Amino acid sequence: MTLDLSKANAVAIAEAIRQVKVNATEIVTVALNHIEERERSLNCFTTVMNQNALADAEAIDRLIADGKNPGLLAGVPFAVKNLFDIAEIPTLAGSKINAENPPAKRDATAVATLRKAGAVLVGALNMDEYAYGFITENAHYGATHNPHDLTRIAGGSSGGSAAAVAAGLVPLTLGSDTNGSIRVPAALCGVFGLKPTYGRLSRAGAAPLAHSLDCIGPFARSVRDIATIFDVLQGFDPLDPVCTNRQPDLCLFKIEQGIENLRIAIAIDYFTQGADPVALEAVEQVARALDVRESVVLPESHRARAAAFVITACEGASLHLADLRSRPQDFDPATRDRFLAGALMPASWYLQAQRFRRWYRDRVREVFQRVDIILAPTTPCSAPLIGQQTMMLNGKEELVRASLGLYTQPLSFIGLPILSVPIQRPGNLPLGVQLIAAPYNETAILRVATVLEKRGIIAAPIAQAGTCN
Repeated sequence: MTLDLSKANAVAIAEAIRQVKVNATEIVTVALNHIEERERSLNCFTTVMNQNALADAEAIDRLIADGKNPGLLAGVPFAVKNLFDIAEIPTLAGSKINAENPPAKRDATAVATLRKAGAVLVGALNMDEYAYGFITENAHYGATHNPHDLTRIAGGSSGGSAAAVAAGLVPLTLGSDTNGSIRVPAALCGVFGLKPTYGRLSRAGAAPLAHSLDCIGPFARSVRDIATIFDVLQGFDPLDPVCTNRQPDLCLFKIEQGIENLRIAIAIDYFTQGADPVALEAVEQVARALDVRESVVLPESHRARAAAFVITACEGASLHLADLRSRPQDFDPATRDRFLAGALMPASWYLQAQRFRRWYRDRVREVFQRVDIILAPTTPCSAPLIGQQTMMLNGKEELVRASLGLYTQPLSFIGLPILSVPIQRPGNLPLGVQLIAAPYNETAILRVATVLEKRGIIAAPIAQAGTCN
């Protein structure tokens, strides 16, 4: 059997391996070859684990030969943002400073869980330093290039994770999302990216940015893959004090239930201001496909974004104070300056932001009494050029690095589950739409995404590293 790794999704690869139509060693070898061929132009990886990956693949093949269960994700190559602990290599978190640390003693919980399910880890992926950014233009490890147009950014901070999936190097990756760091690169690279409910998946062994906001989640090229990976990763973990998911709600067997009983609305007001017309048209395209005619307002979302900035800066700075004092020259300058600003903020600002957070959460909870799913743009525009400092939004010049999270920050601010889905735009740069639900309602999101995928509205085609409009 010939299986095109660059086009096959994770579930299809695992099924073919379990059925001995292809073996894991062949699949992983192809993945490693693809990485070697394209990595110089894309810069997705900071570490490629050739020997370890091939050894793990051979172990999967032996299990199958012995008639044993190799796992749900048997032989599927995957990679993770380099803030996840990987046993025997230092956890960079995108920084020069962390490269001096000793190797991790064990895998992060999410990494270990995927490997237990049979997936084969092939490497660690580039990111913004300490996950503090939306562009993955890293001063130490270089910029990750968008596979759809190599002159453009991949987004961030999980840029390597999104680009590796979009380029067909691996069918699934892991990233983290504090203010939009899964959703922004997913949208700009044209793949699926899930930010689960805060606390739903274990963050143990993942370097933090802002502890009260951080989430981890998967990237993939199909809804079924996202649901499968999410189900595999669910479960209680005593190593993460906020992960209390003792009774996982498995989604995979519910995503085909349709959307007849779901109430869906478009977010207006704040979420329609400042965007390029094509970003709003992407939302309308989804709304038309679902026959959505209702709209909702999430009040004071501009203040939610401002409060998220304050909380992120304060919590992030507190983690790095010693290094900021002793070796500021070793930070990425853009990261350092924002951490320094956070360190200088009055405590009263942080407390006020947290008080507003409770108010905003309660107002959004009221909205979810009337609707189940909310639609909004993921980013206000398609991918800017690498090195581009500013862009025009709503007639105003805004900083690229901060403004790509315009529509993601107010939502992660209160821990909502959100899937960024890639809109079909042949010949054009990718765009994403956020499917947003109340906490712990990931199943509803995935049901809507399944319908959209079947209708051909959303898809994640493999990028050919051309130049799009």
